[in-house]
Amino acid sequence: DPIAAAPWIVVADASGSAAGARLLLGAAIDADSVERLFADRIERSDSLTFDPTTGAATAETRRRLGAITLGRAPLESIDPRDITAALLAGVRSHGLALLPWGDASLALRARIGFAARLGLAGLPHVSDAALLECLDDWLAPLLTGKRRLDSLTDAALADALAARLDWATARRLDSFAPRQFETPAGSHHAIDYTAEAGPAVDVRVQALFGLASHPMAADGRQPLTLRLTSPAGRPVQVTNDLPRFWAGSWGDVRRDLRGRYPRHPWPEDPANAPPTLRAKRPGQPG
Repeated sequence: DPIAAAPWIVVADASGSAAGARLLLGAAIDADSVERLFADRIERSDSLTFDPTTGAATAETRRRLGAITLGRAPLESIDPRDITAALLAGVRSHGLALLPWGDASLALRARIGFAARLGLAGLPHVSDAALLECLDDWLAPLLTGKRRLDSLTDAALADALAARLDWATARRLDSFAPRQFETPAGSHHAIDYTAEAGPAVDVRVQALFGLASHPMAADGRQPLTLRLTSPAGRPVQVTNDLPRFWAGSWGDVRRDLRGRYPRHPWPEDPANAPPTLRAKRPGQPG
């Protein structure tokens, strides 16, 4: 049936409902004829939409004849400010989870949040609600020239948040909630401020030999949770009181570690032993 295969049909008479209509009188018509006959009724419209599944702003132009879309094409000549506005509106509607947060930006938010809860003054609010209220201040500049949220980087998000701190407050934050913990052995370990029990750090127990006091944050008000590990990186003990651990359950832990890692030193008095990340030298006690 040539009419059934035609891209366009002029219907003069039909019966039945829209879903099951039966053509009684009609004729096939080609697309060029539609363009010529209805040229004065064909409308063009531009649209800019945001897709939360892809995090992209898409601009396109459509040609319509009434409710019928004749064609669509990408729209390249659009004001970049409109694209930025569409991306910002998408984030406002669907939340900050659309942004590509990573280790650096999440760690900074956690540090600021921790310090604010313990009363450090002068910090910006970094909760989702607070950041959504001021997207034009910190996020909009990052979106200039971009059409997708995943074009942002973790480092750029972290820098944008850091820029909200003045120099003195940033220095104070580094002291109050340091990024890393340095062990007596000289190794550096990132402090996890997202832990529910408070800031925590994963560290090999041997790196803490020689440390007689417990490491603290927040000007000595908050003990770090030490998640102690073996030379193989396996969990050994979790403590918020290192001197008590050395004086108490270290004896049992030491016996177990000596059996599993005989090539490493396991002193009876770790608080006064030299820290190390190496195995024992031949003939070395412990």
